[in-house]
Amino acid sequence: MEELIRDSYDVVIGLEIHVQLKTRSKIFSADPVSFGAPPNTQISEITLGYPGTLPRLNRDVLSLGLRMAMACHADITPVQRFDRKNYFYPDLPKGYQLTQDRSPLCRGGYLAIPTRNGLLNVALEKIHMEEDAGKSIHQEGSSDTQVDFNRAGVPLLEIVTRPVIHSEADAAAVVTEVRKLVRFLGISDGNMEEGSLRCDANVSIKPKGTTALGKKVEIKNLNSARNLSHAIAYDVSRQIELAEAGHPVPSETRGFDAATGKTYPQRTKEELNDYRYFPDPDLTPINVSSDWLEEIRRSLPVLPDVWFERMVKEHGLATSDALVLTETAEGINYFNELCLLGVRYKAAANWLMGPVKAMLHERGWSMEDFPLQPAKLGELIQLVEAERVNFSAAAQRLLPVMVDDPLESAEELANRLGIVQVQDDGALELIVDEVIKEFPLKVEAFKNGKSGIVTMFMGEVMKRSRGKADPRKANEMITNKLSKK
Repeated sequence: MEELIRDSYDVVIGLEIHVQLKTRSKIFSADPVSFGAPPNTQISEITLGYPGTLPRLNRDVLSLGLRMAMACHADITPVQRFDRKNYFYPDLPKGYQLTQDRSPLCRGGYLAIPTRNGLLNVALEKIHMEEDAGKSIHQEGSSDTQVDFNRAGVPLLEIVTRPVIHSEADAAAVVTEVRKLVRFLGISDGNMEEGSLRCDANVSIKPKGTTALGKKVEIKNLNSARNLSHAIAYDVSRQIELAEAGHPVPSETRGFDAATGKTYPQRTKEELNDYRYFPDPDLTPINVSSDWLEEIRRSLPVLPDVWFERMVKEHGLATSDALVLTETAEGINYFNELCLLGVRYKAAANWLMGPVKAMLHERGWSMEDFPLQPAKLGELIQLVEAERVNFSAAAQRLLPVMVDDPLESAEELANRLGIVQVQDDGALELIVDEVIKEFPLKVEAFKNGKSGIVTMFMGEVMKRSRGKADPRKANEMITNKLSKK
């Protein structure tokens, strides 16, 4: 599609992000929720909706939900109620879903998304609690549908943004931030590949500059930020092509085929009254006390968006550095501990984003796998800062040895490797004088304007000092002596 045509339309996106909460049991029963269990082994009479059974809200679900609500700066509903959503779910045996309609967990609020241009605040409509459905399985070559009810009743938070997102890149950034935030808060593992975090995208277009929203298309069950981005990009192009040809865009639900990169129709979009919400008679309203809220508020960690602003505004780091350092809770915590040990902010950032990140990539580790405690890495950094070991030797030789032997002292290992720099200026001067005396023609070349020849002298000094010379001191001494010749 020509860029000019695409630019004549505004894209409007709202997201519905489903987060599976990290609890030991389901939202309304004591059934377990572990991933990967054999089909239909994590069920009971309550999950299967037997007559005479009654649901009972898992307090941990509400507690974890309140953590998310506070992290999103939202207005918490003081009295929590549940409703029945009477829409046919073939994989929910009760025939309806327990969710929150009239009184969601919270309303309003926003997600603070760190970007290279600072924080982008994405407004939220609401967050509500609900139960997940089971899974229908269609095996190739069979006309039968098999159903696994293990997921039925698993606790979910649904985070609904307002239609304020205008590109697939920003949509992917929102999902990535939610995944980071729920992990940081400890309320979900956020594993999209296991279905612990899924996303539906509501996408529409409108002629640029107009106010009325176009017909909404909902793309269901996107299981990665990459798929979300590709699905939105494809469907925006599809909708614009329909509009340019004079055809209406039908309001419908669509799936996404990652293999083809295309969305496909599933069903006509339901209207709100199709769900026939009404208050669930079996679950009593729950009052959220101010004492409970205060207890949860005190337990919250410093949030990633706060860390991002602190790193940029207080610690003087570049936004690109802060973006990388706040990607994971482990990264934030490691950086913070390094700084508390007295390591300079910029030095801590340089090491985590340079040698440490390279090693993690090389070994296929996450920050959580990194075996070196902050205190040990701090020892190594302090050796470099004190100019006892040069950065290159520390990164390429000392760090790998420390990682393989994480209990050993950095200084002892540096001595054993023979990379502790010569601190005696007199000894260094003798080496420099010896090298300069040995290469008179190179000295003449320097005097004739070939300043790059200093590199050759540096190489000789480093070789004769067995890498122990301080490169900065050696370079300064060589340049001064050559200039006086």
